[in-house]
Amino acid sequence: MTMNTTDRDSTTIPDGVEMTDPYADDPAFALHQGGKLVIASRVPIDGPEDLSLAYTPGVGRVSQAIADDPDRVWSLTGRSNAVAVLSNGTAVLGLGDIGPEAAMAVMEGKAVLFKQFGGVDAYPVCVNAPSVDEMVAIGKAIAPTFGGINLEDIKAPECFEIERRLQDELDIPVFHDDQHGTAIVALAALINAARLVGKRVEELTVVIVGTGAAGVAVAELLHDARVGQDGTGDIIGVDSTGILHREREHLTTTKQWFVENGNCDDRRGGVREALQGADVLLGLSGPGIIEPEWLAEMADDAIVFAMANPTPEVMPELMPANVSVIATGRSDYPNQINNVLAFPGVFRGLLDVQATRCTIEIKRAAADALAGLVSEPTPERIIPGAFEPGVADAVADAVRTMALQQGFVRS
Repeated sequence: MTMNTTDRDSTTIPDGVEMTDPYADDPAFALHQGGKLVIASRVPIDGPEDLSLAYTPGVGRVSQAIADDPDRVWSLTGRSNAVAVLSNGTAVLGLGDIGPEAAMAVMEGKAVLFKQFGGVDAYPVCVNAPSVDEMVAIGKAIAPTFGGINLEDIKAPECFEIERRLQDELDIPVFHDDQHGTAIVALAALINAARLVGKRVEELTVVIVGTGAAGVAVAELLHDARVGQDGTGDIIGVDSTGILHREREHLTTTKQWFVENGNCDDRRGGVREALQGADVLLGLSGPGIIEPEWLAEMADDAIVFAMANPTPEVMPELMPANVSVIATGRSDYPNQINNVLAFPGVFRGLLDVQATRCTIEIKRAAADALAGLVSEPTPERIIPGAFEPGVADAVADAVRTMALQQGFVRS
């Protein structure tokens, strides 16, 4: 049998064998051909005069002005509306550590959503940098180009230190969307779900199954919402080993947070034991790990957010009668907990006032604004939909107000 070799691929193909693309009929692949982004000019270049102003020699005068007064970069370049979507591809969607090349399509998609919903110019920056020090060094190196950095799809626990160090060392906001976007939307939905069942947020016993990046951020934002409130609620964290309690050993700093700030009764056991008598389940773990009969042991008018995607921890149609409010991460069920409700408006607001950081109070304000868009919650509507008008504007307005109030803006 003779063999031939294609120019594009060193794989040998037997004569007479036709190679077919297994993805040829997939509309997602058709949409992604050539990528999802382009660079477009804001100014016309119609002749020599335009060219001399947009580039040399005119641009030289602009560059010298910025060198003389670095703050002019905010008005004379696109930095004031630019966000880096920075990822090393170590925790991409539910696919895991698939690397920066494979992460690129996701980061392009994120940039599209930034522009579509917030009018923000976002740029995918996918880097081969698996370590904390490398990611911090890259974030610091690219910061002069951007008004903010959105960290994306970076595995825990490294993501916590990367965000903390970058925010401490830079004068632009750094926001890990896998943590805080999820937390903002989940808290907004929980505020309205609690209203619907006649309970106060500070009185809820909340079980968080999955104590990775999103789980920790949701817990911290929920805890902040309770500070100063007179309530009897609790936050119980559950990881793959079981309930986080006082005698658990070798806990990471982030998991230790759950022990120090929750599980007041020092519960022991697994998911089922954690759920007994609880008001709320926030699932941020994996598909199908929760049995419906465990939910039947929760309190009356229980609230279940099964946010594992694409397959929830328990399917909505399997919920027992005591569960009154259900949310998932999917668009084919009511009450989708979707980060796109948060991050475009958050960055729109931060960029508009040239904020220097994104505090927990700013995130709280964003969650409150998002919750306020649903004036009369129902079991099928505790959170607005992604395409409802005014969502990003409301979030951005709340973010701007709080950033100015706190003084975390460029003077």
